[in-house]
Amino acid sequence: MGDLRAFRVRGGGAAEIPGSSVALERQLQTLIEANMETMLGIRFLATEYPTGRHRGRIDSLGLDENGTPVIIEYKRTRDKELIPQALSYLAWLEDNHHEFESLVKSRLGGEVAESVDWSNPRIVCVAGDFTPHSAVALEVIGRRIDLVAYRAFEEVLTLRLVASVAGTSSPGRGRAPTGARAGMGSASTKSVQQYLDESPPDLQELFASLDDVLLSHGDVQKESQLHYFAYRRIKSVATVRVQPRNRALVVNLRVDPSEVELEAGFARDVSGVGCVGLRGGIEVRIRSQDDLTRAGELIRRSVEAG
Repeated sequence: MGDLRAFRVRGGGAAEIPGSSVALERQLQTLIEANMETMLGIRFLATEYPTGRHRGRIDSLGLDENGTPVIIEYKRTRDKELIPQALSYLAWLEDNHHEFESLVKSRLGGEVAESVDWSNPRIVCVAGDFTPHSAVALEVIGRRIDLVAYRAFEEVLTLRLVASVAGTSSPGRGRAPTGARAGMGSASTKSVQQYLDESPPDLQELFASLDDVLLSHGDVQKESQLHYFAYRRIKSVATVRVQPRNRALVVNLRVDPSEVELEAGFARDVSGVGCVGLRGGIEVRIRSQDDLTRAGELIRRSVEAG
């Protein structure tokens, strides 16, 4: 994190604020757990969760904005043994779907528990710094992992996404979501990429234009999930579903519905509606390049909010 510097500006003069690690690892964990949804876009479920025969305790368990289970592990300074430890906990998580869903039900309710998406669980590693080898290792590991570096500046805590890989579900472990998403993960279900590949050429071109707009914001990354394409920084900024029959792209954005004028047939409030992809905010239907132009300001707001 040596590339991040902070300055206090007063009367036209600037004085550097020295950055540091937190004094205790538990201090970092407690702070993020208390503000997990704001900082990481993840709903907090449990702290120091025991893993039985895996002989450990998961620092934090959560559920992200897309209904994906998340393991969060912390290191006060450099990431020594952080990734292998988190991977061992991932093995526990994928063997204990029912236990995790019971935890979700007790914390967030039965409807949320029924919509847990097991297609690609996440690991988030938070540390003061990461070695170059860690970022390279993610590509070989092939699981969905984020490396997030933090830095403390007096009353300010910064988080920076150092590296991220979309990963794939482990063969034989993943299963379809239950309840509201039942059947969506079966072998006969098409992926969003298949829907895109089978779309008319004009819809494929429209998706390419939308993709360019979202990725034009330098630090936005794209992940291909089963039912949607996800675009995110540390938090999700957009999810995109492809609907060939309707010749439309359905885009969920992190925008407060009360702060924008919603146009019938184009944008709607989904803050209280269950949906696949990014929850809450607004849903925009893009059917043409003109629609994409109209959505430009909403996309910009969503990226800035992420």
